[in-house]
Amino acid sequence: MNEKRTKFLLDESEMPTKWYNILADLPEPLPPPLHPGTGKPLGPQDLAPLFPMELIKQEMSTERYIEIPEEVQDIYKMWRPTILHRAYRLEKALDTPARIFYKYEGTSPPGSHKPNTAVAQAYYNKKEGIKRITTETGAGQWGSALAFAGACFGVEIKVYMVRISYDQKPYRRVMMETWGAKCVPSPSEETKAGRDMLAKDPECPGSLGLAISEAVEEAVSRDDTHYALGSVLNHVLLHQTINGLETKKVMEKIDAYPDIIVGCIGGGSNFAGLFLPFVKDKIDGTKPDLRVINVEPASCPTITKGPYAYDFGDEAGMTPLLKMYTLGHGFIPPPVHAGGLRYHGMAPIICHLYKLGLVEARAEHQLATFKAGVTFARTEGIISAPEPNHAIKVVIDEALKCKESGESKTILLAHSGHGFVDMAAYDAYLSGKLKDYEYPKKKIDEALSQLPKVPA
Repeated sequence: MNEKRTKFLLDESEMPTKWYNILADLPEPLPPPLHPGTGKPLGPQDLAPLFPMELIKQEMSTERYIEIPEEVQDIYKMWRPTILHRAYRLEKALDTPARIFYKYEGTSPPGSHKPNTAVAQAYYNKKEGIKRITTETGAGQWGSALAFAGACFGVEIKVYMVRISYDQKPYRRVMMETWGAKCVPSPSEETKAGRDMLAKDPECPGSLGLAISEAVEEAVSRDDTHYALGSVLNHVLLHQTINGLETKKVMEKIDAYPDIIVGCIGGGSNFAGLFLPFVKDKIDGTKPDLRVINVEPASCPTITKGPYAYDFGDEAGMTPLLKMYTLGHGFIPPPVHAGGLRYHGMAPIICHLYKLGLVEARAEHQLATFKAGVTFARTEGIISAPEPNHAIKVVIDEALKCKESGESKTILLAHSGHGFVDMAAYDAYLSGKLKDYEYPKKKIDEALSQLPKVPA
């Protein structure tokens, strides 16, 4: 490996033309999603009111590789393949023998990893004749990505944005509107789910679960409208594997392989998209010592404190029941700057891998994550979104452990996007106004008391 290079990039002609499906290689099958009414496993027709049939097939497929349509590849090439960076300046600042790499997804038009699935979902909906898509967004990265994808294919987009982020991140809304989408704060007066919450709590800061309820409610009320989800579901993680496949290919070219892979998780799509092609090597025994560390906020500790149970994906209980680590679908997260990491549940694939002991999880407080983000900005130059700051914190921790032990481990960071519209959060941190928040166990217990009863 050429030690002087800091950037490693595939040629456009080397970009993967298939997505990788981990369901083909799981050592135990993923627990199936259940119908919210009957409690029985879902069939394709149960999802037809929400998704185009091609996405439903992908959701349930156990094929190892699925072709990426040429129309999707053409739009991917606007920013893909993305760059794998060697973080020499961060390594030097930490005085660590560790080799730190990061795959940076902030060069996409919306500035995050989200278009990897937004473009695919908009394409399949357009192909099926759908004219409108509703969705939710937390920090606004998913909403802006779907707005961009809608503009690419001429599909109308309606976004319900969690109110606290709608207020904290007005430029995300402006990005959506610039690409032609309509963005409303959630809870809103436009749906029964929103009106019910406002009647109960007029100052409700909102949650991803509630915004999902509003988007699903609108989608099922109109024949010309489908719903799109930016994380959690199998087909979303599938589309994100374009990143992991690129990373694996470029690391092979420079004769490198990670000992530790670190990423942030909210719903899980960003990090899973990077690590799933690598965790396959752990499953098949070729890389048994590979460590995969999922990092979540201490204010929304889904995997680290939630039980593994069937729960709704939304607050109103309209979605299928998913087997996942959950804080309860009624969980309303605190208004911290964890952005898109404030979801009550987690991708069933990540939860399953965690349950099987194939991946790890940690929870971090926001002050420490912003400190890490500032260190990263002052060494590598990139001002990161609050979400990847959580992973940067753990990368630094692992690199310092290498300094103590003298081990020269290779650490790979999944860097999901820039923080250029998150300056209010950095301002709060730099001015000393940001505080740590650990969600009270009492409130988690209250939310968990509402878990649905599922037949054995």
